[in-house]
Amino acid sequence: VPSDYFLRVGVKGGGCSGFTYVLGFDQQQGNDDVFDINGIRVVMNKAHAIYLLGMEIDWQDGLQNRGFAFNNPNAKETCGCGTSFSA
Repeated sequence: VPSDYFLRVGVKGGGCSGFTYVLGFDQQQGNDDVFDINGIRVVMNKAHAIYLLGMEIDWQDGLQNRGFAFNNPNAKETCGCGTSFSA
């Protein structure tokens, strides 16, 4: 990953419950907060904080579930896929 890219965490409209999570590499934008989490540079749009405050992202490597899992205390409802929620 180029040195001017960060891990982006955020939300976007859509999914079966209203919002889906954004997780990928991106450059910093003017409305982003920047965090250093265990040496990983993370950016997040400031407006997304109300949906993501306190969220944990974990990696699951089991027979039934494999991939990133989002544990979001702000989610009022989630769907079966685990990547969509309502707040």
